[in-house]
Amino acid sequence: MANTVETILASVKNQRVEFVSLQFTDILGMVKNVTIPITQLQDCLDHGVWFDGSSIEGLERYRIAESDMFLVPDLDTYALIPWDQGVGQPTARMICDIHTPDGKHFSGDPRAILRQVVDEAAEMGFVYSVGPEIEFFLFKTDEQQRPTLKPHDFAGYFDVSNDLTSRIRRRAVRALGSFGIDVEATHHEVAISQHEIDLKYGPAFAMADNIITFRMTLKAIAQQQDLFASFMPKPISGITGNGMHIHQSLSDIKTGTNVFYDPEQPYGLSATAGHFMAGLLLHAKGMTAILAPLVNSYKRLVTGYEAPVHISWGRTNRSALVRVPRINERRPQATRIELRCPDPSCNPYLALAVMLKAGLDGIRRQLPLPDALEEDLYHIDPRAYQVDTLPSSLGDALIELQQDPIIVETLGSRIVERFVDAKTQEWDAYCAAVSQWELDRYLSLY
Repeated sequence: MANTVETILASVKNQRVEFVSLQFTDILGMVKNVTIPITQLQDCLDHGVWFDGSSIEGLERYRIAESDMFLVPDLDTYALIPWDQGVGQPTARMICDIHTPDGKHFSGDPRAILRQVVDEAAEMGFVYSVGPEIEFFLFKTDEQQRPTLKPHDFAGYFDVSNDLTSRIRRRAVRALGSFGIDVEATHHEVAISQHEIDLKYGPAFAMADNIITFRMTLKAIAQQQDLFASFMPKPISGITGNGMHIHQSLSDIKTGTNVFYDPEQPYGLSATAGHFMAGLLLHAKGMTAILAPLVNSYKRLVTGYEAPVHISWGRTNRSALVRVPRINERRPQATRIELRCPDPSCNPYLALAVMLKAGLDGIRRQLPLPDALEEDLYHIDPRAYQVDTLPSSLGDALIELQQDPIIVETLGSRIVERFVDAKTQEWDAYCAAVSQWELDRYLSLY
């Protein structure tokens, strides 16, 4: 049952809440926060809370110029912050929409962008649902609580252990549960100190909120144990990086039936699913900068470490960009496709928006799906199959983004301008920096 102002006020009274954290995200997906005392909650619920709109940042030098913005809480996101309980100052949180002074959704709010595309899907008769598999590292910290690259454990893929990291995963699951976030599974990943938690499938808009909450929760739980949860795509060279594979499907808005399923077609996929996948493949280059937004992201998207490079699809092929998990005729509602290039540093609102928009474009235009490739593309010449590749750097990805009219339309000119400005600054700084690799390689020779 949806929350109301009355149920929120009753909850904060019963839970003896003293402060409320009003959270929102900037263009890069970083959580921002305004905290109000409980005495200001009624006014906040009635009128919103004013804040300086210039704080919505890409990077410090690139700020959206508008001021006089208002945070309007989404009542359904109310929850107690579990790690603040028992410390004398119970705090609740609500995720907020950003409004302009005239009461309209602000076009630079990433949450508003996703809502627009979800509404567009609804107008076409679809509900878009997703399930993320989120990977992260747990590193030791130094005496000043700064993160190091020292691993906390040396376990491997799906290894069973009763050490602290297993307990941290269980604590994280319980903390996520207090936010109303259901976890489907958790396990150790391939690399040392690397872990994965899979969130239960659900509607995309709520899932974007959940991903933001997930990152905040894992960092807080790890910090309590003097560890650091890192969602950096490739923190250590020579081992696998952190991905965030996104399983996704469409269902009929009236019947709830999964429209991706058709037992009469190859792979059990409907024509609608094929068009959706074709849209993802067509716009893969244009949306890569949103799905893999860091210079470091492109150290993960290389051959040999289970990350996709080639723009292809298949069922058994884990080197493909889009994978179709095996379909169970007894569970047609579980029919889905998996996009494997996103990483957990992305802004989930923008990432899900561009993925959905790309798929809807494929459906609208009835784009033909190319043949599946089940060969391991890491060990063959992809030119023989005429397979294109993802951008190999952030600089290339930014060019592709600006050349894709559908992705630009999805994000809007305001976000595209600020995102590209911020990321161009990041790319230029990286290109001008002298790395340790260069010093080790060249200093003694030249």
